Amino acid sequence: QHALNSGVRRYHVAPVLCQRAKVAMSHFEPNEYINYEKLEKNINIVRKRLDRPLTLSEKIVYGHLDDPAKQEIERGKTYLRLRPDRVAMQDATAQMAMLQFISSGLPKVAVPSTIHCDHLIEAQSGGEKDLQRAKDINQEVYNFLATAGAKYGVGFWKPGSGIIHQIILENYSYPGVMLIGTDSHTPNGGGLGGICIGVGGADAVDVMAGIPWELKCPKVIGVKLTGKLSGWTSPKDVILKVAGILTVKGGTGAIIEYHGPGVDSISCTGMATICNMGAEIGATTSIFPYNERMKKYLGKTGRADIAALADEFKQHLVPDSGCKYDQVIEINLSELKPHINGPFTPDLAHPVSDIGAVAEKEGWPVDIRVGLIGSCTNSSYEDMGRSAAVAKQALAHGLKCKSKFTITPGSEQIRATIERDGYAKILREVGGLVLANACGPCIGQWDRKDIKKGEKNTIVTSYNRNFTGRNDANPETHAFVTSPEIVTALSIAGTLKFNPETDYLTGADGKKFKLEAPDADELPKLEFDPGQDTYQYPPKDGSGQHVDVSPTSQRLQLLEPFDKWDGKDLEDMLILIKVKGKCTTDHISAAGPWLKFRGHLDNISNNLLIGAINIENGKANSVRNALTQEFGPVPDTARYYKKMGVKWAVIGDENYGEGSSREHAALEPRHLGGRVIITKSFARIHETNLKKQGLLPLTFADPADYNKIHPVDKLSIVGLKDFAPGKPLKCIIKHPNGSQETIMLNHTFNESQIEWFQAGSALNRMKELQQKSS
Repeated sequence: QHALNSGVRRYHVAPVLCQRAKVAMSHFEPNEYINYEKLEKNINIVRKRLDRPLTLSEKIVYGHLDDPAKQEIERGKTYLRLRPDRVAMQDATAQMAMLQFISSGLPKVAVPSTIHCDHLIEAQSGGEKDLQRAKDINQEVYNFLATAGAKYGVGFWKPGSGIIHQIILENYSYPGVMLIGTDSHTPNGGGLGGICIGVGGADAVDVMAGIPWELKCPKVIGVKLTGKLSGWTSPKDVILKVAGILTVKGGTGAIIEYHGPGVDSISCTGMATICNMGAEIGATTSIFPYNERMKKYLGKTGRADIAALADEFKQHLVPDSGCKYDQVIEINLSELKPHINGPFTPDLAHPVSDIGAVAEKEGWPVDIRVGLIGSCTNSSYEDMGRSAAVAKQALAHGLKCKSKFTITPGSEQIRATIERDGYAKILREVGGLVLANACGPCIGQWDRKDIKKGEKNTIVTSYNRNFTGRNDANPETHAFVTSPEIVTALSIAGTLKFNPETDYLTGADGKKFKLEAPDADELPKLEFDPGQDTYQYPPKDGSGQHVDVSPTSQRLQLLEPFDKWDGKDLEDMLILIKVKGKCTTDHISAAGPWLKFRGHLDNISNNLLIGAINIENGKANSVRNALTQEFGPVPDTARYYKKMGVKWAVIGDENYGEGSSREHAALEPRHLGGRVIITKSFARIHETNLKKQGLLPLTFADPADYNKIHPVDKLSIVGLKDFAPGKPLKCIIKHPNGSQETIMLNHTFNESQIEWFQAGSALNRMKELQQKSS
């Protein structure tokens, strides 16, 4: 508000230049400089105020405070107003983010921002063909993003460039940066010592508009690493182990900070893998302290000047001695064994040595149909090298993969380098298919032909998520998450019952042999091969650029403002659905074939909650219409209520909205007339996204009250005229027999977020303040 009332910053003003050196944040933005001196100044102000040692997370977060002298700071309670250094958006979420930015009326982004085309490329027959097919199918969307980027000053990475998080690691993340990205795996950048946080598009618009970004002051969970990685154990096993300890919601509201002597045995890209999958435990983000492995990676990616500057300010890029964590987990890397997690949830952890027996006991298919390596989590040069080292041993004994096998390079730079250095050739020879530099099967962009929907089968991946139907839309696919080298070994054996540490394979000559633990360079001996040039610089002046959105388009749709709160309590709301069990953003707004509608709110709203299980009948996408008493699809029922002018609510279970950052899971219920989402607990990003769109995310003061609400009840939320931070709201439950009961609901709204609700959305509030300041 302060920023807007004093005049929105129309153009980015470069930070005060470092007196010791002018070092650009990125080669692509030579006039945007790293400002460690500002970070240092803010840290010193906060340290003096708090009078205690600071964790690394606190240094970087508090170092980006809008007002470090006056900001109230209390872990897990207060809301911080922050000034991130930059914004990154992937193409599926960038559509809605740029549509919202266009709606704001601002002429140019206030901070360096980029768009990355990685989500809309479907895996089908191989890299080049799939890429060309995607360019043809998505031409309208790519043109919109390219022209919007040019008009508003946003860098544009064309399709084929690679996965957003690998591109960020190679070009944009650096020690001490604060970066927000419209993808839940943005924390990948923590592998280079940055605070990189996944958000919804509306949060990105705030930052691009030059408005301080709000974040609840995170708690800090310390993970102390001792010992040393060796053998078949990989960085992926660290986060698979942590996921088993903390579960999918154990990191909610906290930053996971890795520290201890074991850190130095992990490569920079390995640290990125660990941070990346921290999203699966609900963490705000994850981070490692600056060290020589990061310095080595910066040098190899052409950023030795950043490493030299980081060396000068290193005391601010590591935790203070004696700092306190809210919780500490200790892992001895020397004792850590290879893990495989799943199926259906990324926190169901098993040692690889046990998974065969567990699968047989549980009735999970042990034969592996497909092994898939790559994704934003594990597609580095080292990952590909370790997989190739396993494959090379099999080829030497005349073996190829028994399972189908796919490889996804993380970026054009990785693809070109593994082609040059022979890794891609080895992986093809063992039976692999190299896919496009994109997300592909990891997010459901997989035109899978080897099974029919409903057929029970097992796949193993080096991805991050394995929710029901996530990879191939088949609810009977049992997906397991592990390291790329374990995926490769299991794909060669073709079964979950194979343990590469102890078991033998039979070569083409009939002789038994055991695979040796893979060994590969973490970085190429030569320089990286950059491959094709896939970056579009924004012009210095984009004011004359035209951005075309056809009114008849089925892919893009300009946004209309949501209605303002009418000043009254929400009375007699119907319940659209009472959800039973896990409800991720995949359940609320499915990906896969629906990705093509990410820029068209009305069309994509036809997937609202189609994956959620209705507690009334145990079915997905089948709910009772309270006005007609007929059962039908969730989106159709919501549209009927909207047509009849009836407000509705959703009742959810634990950790509602976990998973991807997709704000469509919040936009869709708002668009179709929803007003309230009541759950036992929320995932962080989804709760914020709901608030941004003018919905009320509320939690049961007593989780047992979830059982008091039935799908046929009506609900009234009372007390909205006195809506205030920390003040619970009343919910009156009206049962069909005429009886009533009252329960209490908690919320985490602060004053500005309450104003979002009252204005109808955060974007509406921004425009109100902008008009006021004008």
